[in-house]
Amino acid sequence: MTIQRALITLAVATTLAAPAFAQFKNDEHAVKYRQGAFTTMAVHFGRIGAMANGKIKFDAPTAKRDAEVVAVLSTLPWMGFTEGSEGKSDKAKPEIWMEMDKFKAKAQAMQDKAAALSVAAQTGDLDRIKSAFGATAQSCKACHDAYKN
Repeated sequence: MTIQRALITLAVATTLAAPAFAQFKNDEHAVKYRQGAFTTMAVHFGRIGAMANGKIKFDAPTAKRDAEVVAVLSTLPWMGFTEGSEGKSDKAKPEIWMEMDKFKAKAQAMQDKAAALSVAAQTGDLDRIKSAFGATAQSCKACHDAYKN
């Protein structure tokens, strides 16, 4: 099975299983879940950034795989922001729960940018990847600035 097929299968399964994922053992488990998704996404996104910024040699197949992973992972952490998990992490600002609609809008914007990054990476064109990476990074930063300590 190709990586792309596996990621599509994962995305579909995640979407269908979202109600089950939303029921965590406890609030701390929800925090660990969302932090794990963000950490894993950061590894793959960071590798694309290193290529885009010339810190490591550009490798189109790796950029493509990493962008696919980022696109899928970008859909996951949000269900871990459950009622009751506020205050369980010193990384998440309380404004998340006070402005949940705005928070969800920023999350969706990031997912859209991550999907566009994946599309750009499919081309193997470093300039397109750089542009899409920059837009994705800006959407990440906008959310971090507003909602992350």
